[in-house]
Amino acid sequence: MNADTPSDPLAPLGDLPGVAAAVASVRAAVDRVHGHRVMRRRSPEVAAESALRGARASAALDGADWALEEVRRRSDFGADDAARTVGAALRLTGEAGQALDVWRVSPLRVLARLHLLAAGDARASVGRPRTGGEPVDEPALAGLGVPVPPPDEVAARLDALGRLVVAGTRAPALVQAAVVHGELLALRPFTSYNGQVARAAQRIVLVAAGLDPKGAVPTEVGHAEEGRDAYLAALAGYATGTPGGVAEWIAHCGRAAELGARESVAVCEALQRGA
Repeated sequence: MNADTPSDPLAPLGDLPGVAAAVASVRAAVDRVHGHRVMRRRSPEVAAESALRGARASAALDGADWALEEVRRRSDFGADDAARTVGAALRLTGEAGQALDVWRVSPLRVLARLHLLAAGDARASVGRPRTGGEPVDEPALAGLGVPVPPPDEVAARLDALGRLVVAGTRAPALVQAAVVHGELLALRPFTSYNGQVARAAQRIVLVAAGLDPKGAVPTEVGHAEEGRDAYLAALAGYATGTPGGVAEWIAHCGRAAELGARESVAVCEALQRGA
């Protein structure tokens, strides 16, 4: 992103307590993945496995906690609510790698596309931010304890987020991804699947900002490992807008990325052994 952006509201977040250490730790963890000898020869396989494991973990955070081999084996994802949740996650992680060019110039268009893919139907509320009178139906976020913003606030903050992405920032990739992720979860702009869309957007940002250019790190796995309660608690801190709350959310996202990187190293080791 452009380092000469005149107004850069994200840049100061890198100076919040603990954020620089989180950024450095994540960079080291991701570098270990990209420096693995398997990545030099078989990065598409690692990226594909990252997408699969990330999808499984994202669905688990939404209550559909399937075993990895079940996700790998199944082909019918419309039978029940859990299957639809897993199917949505698979479609979103598959789309993330295709959305980079559009994300850089029209992030709101990408978000609408992600919601359309997640919902997988033609309801009037799909693929656009909710309007007055349309509730958010997302049980996985029910424990957040943060009021759902009204549509006019959602529209204004989404527009600001889109302009921020297009303008660019000097902030580290981790900060960028955490803010996009946190804003989408705090706003809950769609009537459903906001969690999955937010996690897919985080994946896109980590690739677009250059931290994980090959899409090899399933940060969703880290969020799932830390647990939904910790996820929602950190997000609630972000939603307060206080420096401490925002810093803790960024650090939480950093820990998730490190756990995702550890998962990818394990994948590389398995491929190296021929597993």
